Amino acid sequence: MGSTMDDNRIIDGDGDAESETAQNEEKSAEMEGSIDVEALKRALAEEEASVKKYMANWQRAQADFVNYKRRTEQEKADIIKSANAGLILNLLSVVDDMERALEHVSDKLAGSKWVDGIVLIYRKFMAILEVNGVSEMKALGKTFDPSFHEAVGHVEGKSDKIITVVQKGYMLNDKVLRPAKVMVGDGRSSASRDEIEKDE
Repeated sequence: MGSTMDDNRIIDGDGDAESETAQNEEKSAEMEGSIDVEALKRALAEEEASVKKYMANWQRAQADFVNYKRRTEQEKADIIKSANAGLILNLLSVVDDMERALEHVSDKLAGSKWVDGIVLIYRKFMAILEVNGVSEMKALGKTFDPSFHEAVGHVEGKSDKIITVVQKGYMLNDKVLRPAKVMVGDGRSSASRDEIEKDE
């Protein structure tokens, strides 16, 4: 019986060893579980940061693309608007000639049908230019601005005021197509000029 007890003890002893091993395994599993949870939390935080970074980069790229698309559409529209600038600029000399011819029509020819026809052609021509974005620059009496006017001389009159328009200026879609050629006042009046001539 002694051996049975010894066997029982051994069995009991083995049972204690097994329970201790089981408890140790449970503790290590719990520790591993807590370590895994912490590692997972860190990994999740890293991935969330990465997602935010990628999302911000994607949004920036999308905004850049939208801006690029808008800019290229604007450039394309500007090119279309100004594509005929050279042709229109050359046609303005024809407009100048027509205006000079119509200014010098004698009273005898003023009522003629062909002169009336030329006037109608001139008006139609000007309407076509206007539809294409060409507008006449109003310069007479304005302050001289080298961005819009080309001074061809000085005359008596208020300083820096446009006294005479020698050649009309034109704009094409808010850009100067041809600057107006003007005579600018030099700040002297006719009375002061007479005084200067007397002194000489």
